[in-house]
Amino acid sequence: METIQSRETRGRVADAPSGHWVYRALPASLWPYAQLARWDRPIGWWLLLWPCWWSAALAGAAFFDADQPIAAQLPSFWHLALFLIGAVAMRGAGCTYNDIVDENIDQMVARTRSRPLPSGQVTRRQAWVFLFGQCLAGLIVLLQFNWFAIGMGVASLLTVAIYPFMKRYTDWPQLFLGFAFSWGAWMGWAAYFGSISLAPALLYLGSILWVVGYDTIYAHQDREDDALVGVRSTARLFGDNTKPWLVALYTGSLMLFATAFAAADVVWPAYLGLALAAAHMARQITVLDINDGDQCLKLFKSNSTVGWLIFGGLVLGSAAAAAL
Repeated sequence: METIQSRETRGRVADAPSGHWVYRALPASLWPYAQLARWDRPIGWWLLLWPCWWSAALAGAAFFDADQPIAAQLPSFWHLALFLIGAVAMRGAGCTYNDIVDENIDQMVARTRSRPLPSGQVTRRQAWVFLFGQCLAGLIVLLQFNWFAIGMGVASLLTVAIYPFMKRYTDWPQLFLGFAFSWGAWMGWAAYFGSISLAPALLYLGSILWVVGYDTIYAHQDREDDALVGVRSTARLFGDNTKPWLVALYTGSLMLFATAFAAADVVWPAYLGLALAAAHMARQITVLDINDGDQCLKLFKSNSTVGWLIFGGLVLGSAAAAAL
């Protein structure tokens, strides 16, 4: 009798983790769809989620009213939950779309040729149907917000649509990923205030630099294969100068985050979270070995810690302001 482990070995993708709940909770027929959406690799939706949660927390910190209870100064739990569901749905949709666009390229790269589309586990038509289903889930979430936030959310689709093609035409595809993955920096503020201002704009710019930095680390896993098939990236562009570039990118992002905090008038505990995030980023750069693919992946994933530190600092700042 075939065991779960043997079925998992047969159906898994080369760069996907083994032993994940997806392979225990879902029937084998649904594994290719879970792999298309990267449900077995949650780091992607965490990284998409963090700008949303930062923006929601920044908006709560910016809204100070001494006559309101502490809960009124904190980010809306309802908004945080919606952003979580939306991030999972839209990251899955983005990955599915990316795989559809990149099917021919994925066939030529060792790490990706076992993915569901290039390996024939799903057809392009099935992938498109799955993509639209995930987009529908994202739309249902988006419709829970005010009309201004809905409009901002719809506008984000342009950044999602163009990103997969950029690796063919520019050495800076990570910049276009930053445009898409940082869009949540607008959304939390728009959902709270029904408008945008300087603070979320600065948060968005800072997040773009952060995304370029961490995805450059990620892209070093595929540097050699990318060169063979003609895929361009900041990892190939920066090469042995990656560390100085990361210093510039991460420093720029932290400065923009700090300026966003100042523009929103948040109190000092928020900057403590930012300082701890800076220390974590510095450690990434210090230990990075661009020729060690496993380490690059591990350091890339550690950027969720940056997200927690910045978010925690903002929430602590809101609580401190309300308690004063």
